[in-house]
Amino acid sequence: MARHSSKLVVYAALAGNSLIAVTKFVAAGLTGSSAMLSEAVHSLVDTGNQGLMLYGDRQAARPPDERHPLGYGRELYFWTFIVAILIFAGGGAISTYEGVLKIQSPHPIEDVHINYLVLGLALLFEGGSWGVALREFNKSRGEVPYLRAIRRSKDPVLFTVLFEDTAALLGLLVALAGIALGQWLGLPVMDGVASVVIGLILAATATFLAYEAKGLLIGEGVLPEIKQDILAMLRDQPGIVAINELRSLHLAPEEVLLVISLDFRSNLSGADIQTTISQLERAIKQRHPEIRRIFIEAQSAPAHRLDQQLAAADAGA
Repeated sequence: MARHSSKLVVYAALAGNSLIAVTKFVAAGLTGSSAMLSEAVHSLVDTGNQGLMLYGDRQAARPPDERHPLGYGRELYFWTFIVAILIFAGGGAISTYEGVLKIQSPHPIEDVHINYLVLGLALLFEGGSWGVALREFNKSRGEVPYLRAIRRSKDPVLFTVLFEDTAALLGLLVALAGIALGQWLGLPVMDGVASVVIGLILAATATFLAYEAKGLLIGEGVLPEIKQDILAMLRDQPGIVAINELRSLHLAPEEVLLVISLDFRSNLSGADIQTTISQLERAIKQRHPEIRRIFIEAQSAPAHRLDQQLAAADAGA
């Protein structure tokens, strides 16, 4: 269901941005507005980005093979990082460049009412796409504050589209303000100033998305409350003496790898240990379905500590 929601958000944004981009380019050509051209480039970049997100989602769904035994889930995180780069270079840099040119050589906008009409329609369509993205994101975040929910989220599709649409709405408002001020005050330079501000908004959006994508690419574990719940389940097992180590890694938004090292009681037979491990794996997967792969190692606590010490010494050598 979560993946379906993500795709719904992307399809809605893709449809809206495709229509908006064409309309803005036509308006920019007719009026010569720098802010409108920046908005057209912004919409074109967003359209391409949504295509990349869909491509990344499809690639990430491929099954494991010999070269990638743990699957391709993290490819979605890679394409999210590429999207952030494109927003920065394709949107932020170009918009800022166009704005600087307009500031250096300002000229009045022709047929300014066309810009007002296009920006009004764009606000309507973009607002609809933003509403879909916000609704789906609110379903996933629950009562968690927005910024914290974004930092905790392992699904980059939802918050990427939400940030893109938010930046698009802000850009439209800035473009509208710049064109209106330029007309009312007789200052065509305001059109260029608006374009620079749009570029800065896009650069800030891209920087935040790149930071979030970097964390997912490097590798993030399960949420703290999930980890604590798993530890509690392990502590309830009478045959376990100590929990040597518990490591987790998100391979995809809904696919987690879990590795556990346990010290079992010495009076347990091999069959007893195997039975306990099987029961633990079933119980953990039942309570947390996103944990798809579990590897449980039986090792004494002293042997584990020795391995850790030797590994630390090798790393420091």
